[in-house]
Amino acid sequence: MTIKLQAPFTEENIRALKVGDMVEITGVVFTARDAVHQCLHTGKYGLPVNWKDQIIYHCGPVVIKENGKWKVMAAGPTTSIREEPYEYDVIKNFGVRGVVGKGGMGAKTLQACKEFGCVYLHAIGGAAQIYAEKITNVNGVYLYDEVGAPEAIWEFAVKDFPVVVTMDSHGNSLHDEVFKRSKAELDRLLK
Repeated sequence: MTIKLQAPFTEENIRALKVGDMVEITGVVFTARDAVHQCLHTGKYGLPVNWKDQIIYHCGPVVIKENGKWKVMAAGPTTSIREEPYEYDVIKNFGVRGVVGKGGMGAKTLQACKEFGCVYLHAIGGAAQIYAEKITNVNGVYLYDEVGAPEAIWEFAVKDFPVVVTMDSHGNSLHDEVFKRSKAELDRLLK
């Protein structure tokens, strides 16, 4: 069963999600990669948009301008663990309800999800065109001149954007479970 997650993204509907839930997001997602996380951490730039009760997406989209409008050609997830040093503070300070990316995140982010009512949503690597098709509009772009197109904050309107909950607000992490099972099996094989 797929859960339809529609804006507004409230703490209540985020805390209802559990690891393993398949979700389709409809509403707005904001891209945020390394440069944005680092700039927010150092204070180099302030956040030019309101992320309270929003979803951020670890993505460096391929975007072109056609007839004066932005068109997203590809929007696949980037590896999330690079943002681990910053994500706890981003979730805490900006009220983020969801983080989309690939590969999972670590203990600090999981703790932030539990404390502040957030989830990590896994997007499928290699599906950049499929994700681009789920973007119905580019509502805006921020910090474009400062950090460049892939690192800018892109505000996307999305419809039925498919993801899977792999870290929930109850302290559960599919990534931790897989690691523990894999380690146990490796230990067994090495004996």
